[in-house]
Amino acid sequence: MEAKRTTGREAAPENDPKALGRRVQRLRTERGLTQRQLAEPLYTPAYVSTLEAGRVRPSEAAVRHLADRLGVTYEELATGRPAHLATALRLRLVETQRALATGAAEDAATDYTELLAEAGRHGLDEERATALLGLGHCALETGDLPTARERFEAAERLLADAPLPRRAPAIRGRAVAHLLAGELRYACYLLESAIDELNASGLQDPGALLLLYTAAIAPYVDMGAHARAAQAGELALALAPQVSDPELVAGLHRSVARTLIAAGRTAEADASLARAAEIYQQLQIRTELAHCHWMRGYVHAQDGDLPGAESELRAARDMLASKRARLYTAQVEVELADVLRRRGKTGEARELLHRLLGELHPERGSVHAGGAHRMLGLIHEEQGDPEAAEEHYVTALALLERAGAAGDLADISRLLGDLLRRAGRTEAAMDAYRTGLGHRSSPGTTTLGPAPVRPTTA
Repeated sequence: MEAKRTTGREAAPENDPKALGRRVQRLRTERGLTQRQLAEPLYTPAYVSTLEAGRVRPSEAAVRHLADRLGVTYEELATGRPAHLATALRLRLVETQRALATGAAEDAATDYTELLAEAGRHGLDEERATALLGLGHCALETGDLPTARERFEAAERLLADAPLPRRAPAIRGRAVAHLLAGELRYACYLLESAIDELNASGLQDPGALLLLYTAAIAPYVDMGAHARAAQAGELALALAPQVSDPELVAGLHRSVARTLIAAGRTAEADASLARAAEIYQQLQIRTELAHCHWMRGYVHAQDGDLPGAESELRAARDMLASKRARLYTAQVEVELADVLRRRGKTGEARELLHRLLGELHPERGSVHAGGAHRMLGLIHEEQGDPEAAEEHYVTALALLERAGAAGDLADISRLLGDLLRRAGRTEAAMDAYRTGLGHRSSPGTTTLGPAPVRPTTA
């Protein structure tokens, strides 16, 4: 029995008692210590003998005493992991994150996979979760959305007992994967649920809240829920002074720009994107910097500056292509094709769009696939081929209905209705118009009930 000392809270080591006992015996023998020398002055030789035989589960205090006498760290004795292993593994994870930010996702995925296996061998669940998050982001960049969801879900399961702020990046990753797949309502549901739980729990973590609020802006805008997008941007901006992570702050500026674009405040949006781009440039985060070029291209197109839009979109496309981020590259090229069409480069636009439809489909970028079909419809209509135009408009309508992209649905319904009306098909035209009106009948909603609650103030 344990003698001479009353311990406080009992904390079982991570490994089983027999494995711990074998480690204690091995280290004691290597150092030439007797059981009495190891035990004194706090414990008895009999207790050390029982422990080495694996017949007792020692307290945390006992393990710390033995570790001190053996000249090893508590973690090394309790778990069998080499000293500083977790620290070295975390450093390699940071280096791999940097490699993902500046290079190709496939290359980073190879390193993350090795780190995941190594963390698993040593039972380092925090580091396993970090590696899984990295693999999820690699899969997002390559457009492998099912794998991305699986990786983020696995990370969330590993962190099931961790506080919600620690799980927020995995939840955000899952939401982005569903957004890119065209599942806008479910993306909103994931983010809104996490925001409400975080606010209700009293765990005031500005970084986690900012991450979730900014992630919600994109699906809100795509669904036509501009009021909610603006509110999310407002709440995120209020949290920004409390956040020191420059990457989070840059993400905030990029996301808020979407609400400004939706409100027609393009000059402010461009300024917000410039601030984000400056931070990403300093951090050398190429994917996010490419997204800034992408959105600035959209802003220039909205303002009628088509040469400027083409320049920004080509820059975004080239940066994403260099990282082999295929899905994001395809999405940028849809918007580039629209600018090319508006500049009179119809042949180049049509060729680009037909190629892109091989990359985009209902489970992979349905909103942009709908946009590609919309533009092909416009091109065919301009070239006097109403039958082909109708086919593309109908396909776009089905894709956008599935995603619930209300604003785009109203636009494609109008285009289809106008085409049918000009052909004398009045009833069919009315059906198309009614489809658009139906999706415009409840602006600012996500069909999910009340908007997320505001954070409580201290």
